[in-house]
Amino acid sequence: MKKLLITLFVVTTALTYSQNKLLSPAEFLGYEIGEQFTRHADVVNYFSHVANTSSMVTYHNYGKTNERRPLTYAIVSSEENLKNIETIRQDHLKNTGIVAGTSSPETAIVWLSYNVHGNEASSTEAAMQTIYELITKKTDWLKNTVVIIDPCINPDGRDRYANWYNQVKATPYNIDQNATEHNEPWPGGRPNHYLFDLNRDWAWATQVESAQRLKIYNQWMPHIHVDFHEQGINEPYYFAPAAEPFHEIITPWQRDFQTQIGKNHAKYFDAEGWLFFTRERFDLLYPSYGDTYPTFMGAIGMTYEQAGHGRAGLGIQTDEGYVLTLKDRALHHTTTGLSTVEISSKNAAKLNTEFKKFFDNSGLKYKSYVLKGEADKINALTNLLDKHEIKYGFTNASKVSGFNFRDNKSGSINANGALVVSTNQPKGKMVKVLFEPDAKLSNPLTYDITAWSIPHAYGLEAIASTSLIPANGNQKSNTIANTSSPSGAGYIAKWNSLDDAAFMADLLRNNIRVRFSEKDFSNNGDNFKKGSLIITKSDNRRIKDYDKKVIEIANKHKRKLYPAPTSFASSGVDFGSPDVKLINNQRIVVLKGNYVSSLSYGEIWHFFEQQLKFPITSIDTDYFNNVDFSKYDVLIMPNGYYNGMINESTLKRLKEWVQKGGKVIALARAVGVFADKEGFDLKKNKADDKKKDSIGNRIPYDKRERESVKDFITGSIFKTKIDPTHPMAFGYDDTYFTLKLGSSSYKLLENGYNIAYMESPENVSGFSGADALKGLNNSLVFGETRMGSGCIIYMVDNPMFRSFWENGKLFFVNAVFFANNNKFRL
Repeated sequence: MKKLLITLFVVTTALTYSQNKLLSPAEFLGYEIGEQFTRHADVVNYFSHVANTSSMVTYHNYGKTNERRPLTYAIVSSEENLKNIETIRQDHLKNTGIVAGTSSPETAIVWLSYNVHGNEASSTEAAMQTIYELITKKTDWLKNTVVIIDPCINPDGRDRYANWYNQVKATPYNIDQNATEHNEPWPGGRPNHYLFDLNRDWAWATQVESAQRLKIYNQWMPHIHVDFHEQGINEPYYFAPAAEPFHEIITPWQRDFQTQIGKNHAKYFDAEGWLFFTRERFDLLYPSYGDTYPTFMGAIGMTYEQAGHGRAGLGIQTDEGYVLTLKDRALHHTTTGLSTVEISSKNAAKLNTEFKKFFDNSGLKYKSYVLKGEADKINALTNLLDKHEIKYGFTNASKVSGFNFRDNKSGSINANGALVVSTNQPKGKMVKVLFEPDAKLSNPLTYDITAWSIPHAYGLEAIASTSLIPANGNQKSNTIANTSSPSGAGYIAKWNSLDDAAFMADLLRNNIRVRFSEKDFSNNGDNFKKGSLIITKSDNRRIKDYDKKVIEIANKHKRKLYPAPTSFASSGVDFGSPDVKLINNQRIVVLKGNYVSSLSYGEIWHFFEQQLKFPITSIDTDYFNNVDFSKYDVLIMPNGYYNGMINESTLKRLKEWVQKGGKVIALARAVGVFADKEGFDLKKNKADDKKKDSIGNRIPYDKRERESVKDFITGSIFKTKIDPTHPMAFGYDDTYFTLKLGSSSYKLLENGYNIAYMESPENVSGFSGADALKGLNNSLVFGETRMGSGCIIYMVDNPMFRSFWENGKLFFVNAVFFANNNKFRL
């Protein structure tokens, strides 16, 4: 008891002391930065301590993660600046035109973002040291600079990594690369709770961390944004300037100041004898990174990469014979962070002048993007635009001409009621980047995908116009207020969007039986296409208050119901037709673990939980062979490398389950497991062997990488043909634009159903190598093979990729609930 009292006294004394005096990270934590990995809660506590004891710091929450950890940021500046911080912020936004009025600000706004990848954990340690150094040793810089510090963008991923490492590390730490502490188990600490890569989510904002962060980012729109990362253990340090390709909207000033910043860092690294490299690997094209997104919003956006990553732990022996420690890594990140603030402070006036110039969009070719399509798809797009605070309106123009996205050439559309997103607004350059038909490439060797065009991603008809199209502020909202019709035969709902799918899923969760039609039909004067949902009184006679429940669910989802006074169709199929099929309340199992891409699994997990809101069972590949699959209807195999897991015995077992009525949905590389195997009707497309010179390959060493791009497809958009009569294509017309992530190619199915395919590839956006294109002739995109009572669905292109290809998600839902729905499970 005496020992406990002494401990309580010591803790209480330390807390009282910390409230009155600013402590260094080492004093506060009880260890030097780099001696341990700090838990996220302790990082938050340290930043709170700094804000509570220093008049130069305020500390704020901007949200919570899925695992309820706080998302936070600190504002660091001089005491005088903090007293006038709102005026500084407003004047800064006036300089961009986002806020009305005039101003001539001379304060630099610098935003430092740490630990977007959870297992690149040295940067959060550096964040604590950086804020301490700024307010104790570098106060002069803060007289004309506001520094915003987000100490950890990805708390869930960081704690996953830090907790694992602290559990398994040796004491003292083991530097052997083979030691457990240098080999993370699946899925690793890199992603967030739903296993998304948050550094690819800035533009799409599918994750709670991204969406909440953007609200604060839009309030500040910094001049400088740094994203702190880590890379392989043998690569010392990377900083600006970035690599080619640079997107064409990036200004000469943005490029030049990256070089100035790099040279400032080099001064400190050279003085210490620290190695670094620049202008390699990390380009500025794809808009959803922590360096590109800020750049397209006017900032100098940069990635800093320290050697280490999840392998390094507290210390590791590199291949070059030295020990890389966490202390080294945190020190390097602290140095570049401080150097960034220093050069920004020295150039504050110039930063403001050039920042204002960036928001002049008069030179952009396309003045307006005009979009038409299903109301749900338009709403989904406007929700995205709202997250970025991009302005839009709706037009009454009868006709708009320009570049037609669907035809990939000049054309026109009837634009009455169409959504208009114009570039004559402060964020006009970001509008161009997100909507442009085809981004220009100065170099095909990029770090990520090269196409992402919003009209194709959302499945909308679009025109890019060189004229400014007048548009009003808002579209009239259609209020949905369904009323019950208990005397009728049931209700009908259309099937066009993911919102319709969420409505269906909610009905199934509430044990309401739902049918869908495989044929077009008319009822009570209304026409309905294939896929339309039918909710009958007959199927739900045992459900108490059936009408009331259906109406409540439909109103919640804002779905219009069409009451059917009779099941007798005006034309086409009646409700009792064999072509009007009950939808199974599917029992779905999804593979996770070794051999499975954690990102692909996360996309599916997030989709079912957060978008469709339909239950799934996740099973690990470690015990896959012990699972009784008779309990399930659908097995989803995310993208992955399954050859080490699926052997002849496993394949035989899967085949037997499918023949009894099971359904396998294989995505991306998972499709390859079934290629050229007996009974699966899937064969690889093999390009003709290249004729080689008899004296061998004479391509020079330094040209090999560039020559190899002939075989690459780096995230490009292709126009494909669709069989709209197949249940998996319900809700689509005869054309679909697919995002192809690689050059894998499979022949059209001989016996199965070719649902989406290419005869001769039509690449509408992004880079595709000449040889890779040849391999796509007569190639499968989506297909179904029947096997006994069940089927296997091949999704060669992954429509769930990063959850931003909105127009592909209904294919996935159809695959789960509609495809091969020949037997209803009682």
